[in-house]
Amino acid sequence: MANVASIVGPNIVDKSGQKVDLNSQQFAGKVIGLYFSGHWYFTPVLAEFYTKYSESKKLEIIFVSSDRDEKSYQEYYNGMPWLSLEYKDREKKDELSKRFFITGIPALILVDGDSGETICEDARMKLHSDPNGENFPWKTKKPSSESSCLLH
Repeated sequence: MANVASIVGPNIVDKSGQKVDLNSQQFAGKVIGLYFSGHWYFTPVLAEFYTKYSESKKLEIIFVSSDRDEKSYQEYYNGMPWLSLEYKDREKKDELSKRFFITGIPALILVDGDSGETICEDARMKLHSDPNGENFPWKTKKPSSESSCLLH
């Protein structure tokens, strides 16, 4: 099975704009959240959760922008504490949206960083009902296009 690096591709950057190798050992065993969004109200909620729990819950997030232009993307991404798919990689953004059945934003999909397997298809809703992440990573009941996650 493909790992998350093979799914999201090589155009992941950190806050300084430097490329990030998701095959690096620092991402081994992590849950990777793919955050599909544009300017949206959910971002501060997710940022608070990430800041509090990313280390203890082994969570990394990759922003997949739905902004209409690069300037809007840069302004929005400046307030985020996680990684991002480079804005210029619109082809990969579209591919990821299709792969994970993204029909609206914001959407947060959790995948296993090692295997690339989907863990939770609707983590945004699960975070709202479990803000301290007691049941994180909110495993999906069965692999499907349904957005129902089980609290384990």
